[in-house]
Amino acid sequence: MHIGDIFEQKKTVISFEVFPPKKDGDIDTIYKTIDELAHLRPDFISVTYGAGGSGSKSTIDIASLIKRKYEIEALAHLTCITSTEEEIKSTLEKLKQNNLYNVLALRGDYPKNYNQRGQARYNYAVDLIEEIKAKGSFCVGAAAYPEGHIECSDVQRDLEYLKQKVNVGADFLITQLFFDNQLFYRFKEKLDRAGIDCKLSAGIMPILSKQQVEKMIYMCGASLPAKVIKLLVKYENNPESLKKWGIEYAAEQAEELVSNGVDGVHIYTMNQPQIARAIVGKLKNLSQAI
Repeated sequence: MHIGDIFEQKKTVISFEVFPPKKDGDIDTIYKTIDELAHLRPDFISVTYGAGGSGSKSTIDIASLIKRKYEIEALAHLTCITSTEEEIKSTLEKLKQNNLYNVLALRGDYPKNYNQRGQARYNYAVDLIEEIKAKGSFCVGAAAYPEGHIECSDVQRDLEYLKQKVNVGADFLITQLFFDNQLFYRFKEKLDRAGIDCKLSAGIMPILSKQQVEKMIYMCGASLPAKVIKLLVKYENNPESLKKWGIEYAAEQAEELVSNGVDGVHIYTMNQPQIARAIVGKLKNLSQAI
């Protein structure tokens, strides 16, 4: 089933994200994680592009397991910045062979010491989306950035790039993480004013450690509301309390978003099922809404 159809059928779509183990990691750990997540019956589970050099094979293998064994739709991430047209074609064929027809199309990060910016076959996610849609059969998701992409200093231009993704065929959008729901609501208003009519799922990632927050701010430019900063200081020397509070805060974020009619909530689980359990448990009180 296409994920775009799920968005049309449900008031609020609940989804999880997992990532493959690193190249030398234990594959059994991700299978145990998925088994626990599957019992929560999300509408779909996304699988990031293979970490640590494991490439698309691990992504496809895990996505295939999710769909085949648990009968849950899987969303396979696909990055393109260093890919040739032949490599993308081959990956799409492998997805079809595994009955996987939902793809999250991403540019991907530039590798270190990458010297061919602007010369790649696919310079932006929009190029990949257009290519995938030309092949037919696939439902395509794209990334959206409530605070703007860290590499784009012009918010209006960032919206124009997003509109291009939708115009060439993106069926739904998933946002980057954010820690202030007001940012999401303002972002949705901007999309409406810009005429970007596309289902939008809110990406939620709990704060688990100070180090993680610092990394997220550096990597994606996420801002922190005053409440979060104060609690980070309060629990700076109490990692267990910080983790507990972080998960509770994320669950409250999700609960408020669903109460306000968001199209979807996408939970970045970081391969920790307890995160998904806590958030879904919070949403059970809103079962009529989802």
